[in-house]
Amino acid sequence: MTNNLMKKRNLALAVGAGIATAAAVKLLTRAAGVEWDDVSSFVAHSDRSKFIEIDGTRIHYQSFGDAPGPAMVLIHGYTASTYVWKTTAPLLAGAGFHVIAVDLVGFGYSAKPADFEYTVKSQARMILGLMKAVGIDHATLVGSSYGGAVAMTIALDEPNKVNKLVLVGAVCNDDLRNHPVLRLVSCRGIGEFLTPFLADSKLFLRRRMHSTLARANHHLIDDQRIAAIRRPLCSREGHRSLLATSRGWSAAHIEENLARIQVPTLIIWGEHDAVVPIKNAYKMHDQIPNARLVVLKDCGHVPPEEKPDSFVELVAEFSSE
Repeated sequence: MTNNLMKKRNLALAVGAGIATAAAVKLLTRAAGVEWDDVSSFVAHSDRSKFIEIDGTRIHYQSFGDAPGPAMVLIHGYTASTYVWKTTAPLLAGAGFHVIAVDLVGFGYSAKPADFEYTVKSQARMILGLMKAVGIDHATLVGSSYGGAVAMTIALDEPNKVNKLVLVGAVCNDDLRNHPVLRLVSCRGIGEFLTPFLADSKLFLRRRMHSTLARANHHLIDDQRIAAIRRPLCSREGHRSLLATSRGWSAAHIEENLARIQVPTLIIWGEHDAVVPIKNAYKMHDQIPNARLVVLKDCGHVPPEEKPDSFVELVAEFSSE
């Protein structure tokens, strides 16, 4: 009996040592960052990509359409990038808009500095800085998920910069901080250990996408989509920005001030959104004075990818009124 116990104990120690070694190797051998020249050929619409420095931080954005057209700024969500707009950005430009799709600080191919304050308000300041730098005085802001929180913050703080507001499965509070994965990685030490494995895992990303997109759109989940989302975050800098954003999540002020948003607002939601529950759409529709709500059937959390034609038609018509 004693020998069996000792064997089991030794086996457990060996397995534990193996896991610890694998983790150490993973943490020590991951790339520091992602170099644009190494990946640009894989990035959708890389010929439209530009880089600009805003407050000392290098920002990646893509420009579509003629500058004289009405300006529209597209702001992606947490873990995402300009990839989410790969289909809709050119279509919106074709509808007559000058479209700017931007990577938030810490995401996509924008810089991921350690000293940036990864909050909704700091990202809003960056968007305003970008608009000023490229000569956009005011624009229609289109915010998806976390990007919706950024867009609403701008509408609250600088309403003169916003012609119209489009909110897509938008975050307006801190409820998502209670998601089991976000709660886990927000713990000091645990987050640093787990994030590289989760962010780099194709299996984890695929499973996550199955809950992000409506079942009717699971055919969109392929190796190309997984690679596009994984590629810009697959580094020490990318992992750090994911952690910093989850720990700096701060959107409660938006829900408290929805009634102060005075710009015309279009709310677009997927009826099967399992990430940001549709009750948030109804709350925003009830409290934002000039809001209208459209719920898309057979759609989850990412209408620009799941229902691009309907999305473009809605946004273009609303923005042209």
